[in-house]
Amino acid sequence: MEIKYTLQGVLIYTTIAVYLLAFVTTIAGRARAGRALFLGGFLLAIVSFVYRWQHVQHVPLQNLFEVFLFLGTACYPISWFCRRVLRIGGQWADMLVGVIVLFPAGFVFHAEPMQLPPALQSWLFVPHVAVYMLSYIFMLKAAFQAGEQLLNKRPRIEQTRITPEQATYQLIAIGFPLLTLGLVLGSWWGKLAWGRSWGWDPKELWSLASWLIYVGYFHWRYMYGTRYPRWNSVWAITGMLAIVITLLWVNLSRLFPGLHSYAT
Repeated sequence: MEIKYTLQGVLIYTTIAVYLLAFVTTIAGRARAGRALFLGGFLLAIVSFVYRWQHVQHVPLQNLFEVFLFLGTACYPISWFCRRVLRIGGQWADMLVGVIVLFPAGFVFHAEPMQLPPALQSWLFVPHVAVYMLSYIFMLKAAFQAGEQLLNKRPRIEQTRITPEQATYQLIAIGFPLLTLGLVLGSWWGKLAWGRSWGWDPKELWSLASWLIYVGYFHWRYMYGTRYPRWNSVWAITGMLAIVITLLWVNLSRLFPGLHSYAT
């Protein structure tokens, strides 16, 4: 565990504290105050992200520290979109997601600035990573909804007009095109950087595995609809587990050395 005694660290820890306070306030039944705190945490997350941007002089999406910093910023606007546009509840879970994704940035990964390697000096760098991270937030929200379906519990904090199974489907239906776009952009980038669109790198393989699991989810749901909602949820959670392996284990484990090792 690494404590960051810097302004960057103070911003991250303050954001975590505000997100956590928003979560506690919401589950205590004060949803409006919780949403206000959630917004405050988001504004702090923006300041933290912009500060990092100024510090490293490039869009901070190079390594896992910066990726989790971005995830901590993206969780609020996606939560707002889901609540106001899709009418999906469970905002308490989004606040908890903010705490979860910022924890590695604050306590696990080092924050020393790094030079961009030649492979990352491409205009595809930002859109490729950003669309993947946005898809991951949608898929994580879907996994929370799927977990609620498996536990067979109704939302306690916010009233929603759709069931957890329907919410899971809608979230994956938005996240999957982003996941697909990330895969396509990565292939294009690989062609420009290394002269081939696909190299069977461990990160590429697990990205494909994640994509195929969600293809399986859509196929299963098309075949059986909502007759087996628990199996639909199992598919969604399995896809999220594959994403965790893609994002973390492939980068951190010595079992999967590859061209994407700079992400650590």
